[in-house]
Formats: sequence, C-alpha cells, structure tokens
Amino acid sequence: MSEQDRTRWDTAYTDRDAVPAPALPAVFDGHEQLFPHTGTALEIACGSGAAAVWLAQRGLDVHGVDVSEVAIDRARASAERAGVTARFEAVDLDDGLPPGGPVNLLLCNKFRDQRLDGQIVERLAPGGLLAICVLSEVGAAPGRFRAAPGELRTAFGALDEIAAGEGDGQAWLLARRR
Repeated sequence: MSEQDRTRWDTAYTDRDAVPAPALPAVFDGHEQLFPHTGTALEIACGSGAAAVWLAQRGLDVHGVDVSEVAIDRARASAERAGVTARFEAVDLDDGLPPGGPVNLLLCNKFRDQRLDGQIVERLAPGGLLAICVLSEVGAAPGRFRAAPGELRTAFGALDEIAAGEGDGQAWLLARRR
C-alpha cells in the first residue's frame, strides 16, 4: 500500500470520535451462532477492532491486522477497556497475509483484494469459517474497490457456502473449509 493510502487511513481513524463498542459487523446479524467460541481467529483490515474484541470476548484467540497504526492503537485500547486479550498489528496486506498457522475463523469486513483469495482459503483450518463482507457493484455503481456480481461465490467456490447475499452496495459470504 502506498504511503499516501496509509496516511489517508491514519487520518480517517484519527478523525473518528470514539472507538465503537465490540460488535460483529451488522451484515452477520442472525448468524452469530455460526461463529466459534474457541480456537483462533484472524481479522484482516480490522480497523478499530470492534469485531476482533467481540470475538475475543467470545473466547477466541484473536489476531487483528490493519494498515493503519492509528486504527491498531484504537483496537488495542478497545481490547484493554473490554478486559480481553487480542493481538493487533499494523500490516500492509499488499505483502500478503501475515505469517501464521491455520485459523478457525477468518473475518474480513469492507476490504477486498483478490490477490489474497488463495491465501485466505489456505489459512482456514479444516472446518474453519470464512466471514467476508465487501463493497459490491450490486445495488451501487461499479468502482475500483467493488466486487462484481457473484465474485465472492466464485472466488471462494472451493469452500462450502453456508449463507450469502448481495445488494445495497455490499456482498457477503459465510463459508466453511472442507
């Protein structure tokens, strides 16, 4: 990622007033029971850590990564405030996923980089859950960071789909590795 992009994200997080309360992204409302209570989780593009902290409160060993140091600092503060332990690290995903073993859950909300698709599938442990939500062209104008119709289902077709949806400018998928 360019230094300009990193600076833009740092500024975006600096300009936000408060760190959000721990919560799963709203798109997954009604599917909370699918998210594990034990094991390991990797959240890519974790932002201020709301979902990562929610997962840690649930009992998972969480590693959250984001390009913004400001976001990572906020995520650490959020975990401390919530009384949970989670590992947060500034990572440029242009270099790929950070090193690590298989995870029981990989969460990605509002970030899309097709170059990571294979790494995402490979990082999941057998039976591991992928929860991904991205900006979509479905119900919105096409754009550089928007997924084409059906893109998530195609990209992650090697996984067993549990639930999915597209509309109102977003696409999401819940799927398990065989």
